[in-house]
Amino acid sequence: MIFISNTISLSDSEVEISAIRAQGAGGQNVNKVSSAIHLRFDINASSLSDVQKQRLLDSKDSRITKEGIFVLKAQQFRTQERNKIDAFERLKAFILQSTQVAKARRVTKPSRNAKRKRVDQKTQRGKTKALRGKVDY
Repeated sequence: MIFISNTISLSDSEVEISAIRAQGAGGQNVNKVSSAIHLRFDINASSLSDVQKQRLLDSKDSRITKEGIFVLKAQQFRTQERNKIDAFERLKAFILQSTQVAKARRVTKPSRNAKRKRVDQKTQRGKTKALRGKVDY
């Protein structure tokens, strides 16, 4: 089981993991060891609620394919185990961030005193700039 939060958890069968060779420079060992992790998570076939699935699919993340599969590549670390942990943490962060409900913004107006202070500051600034003009003798 992969625990995302108190209310969200995924079974291990919902996430497909494969080890691949990492990109970049690495020396003699790079062509022999598959230390990078390729994680695939099918959003539509997951056990998440319909609302959570829709929020994930509506997010403008480039890692989501047209078929609704979240594809992640973890290759930051040298060991396969650490990259696997990193991939799960990034999946967890993506799900939490996408399913979080944004707080509704309440429209507010500036107070009368704030408006007065702003106008006073503008007039004071204008006076300061007016003093920078040419000096007549």
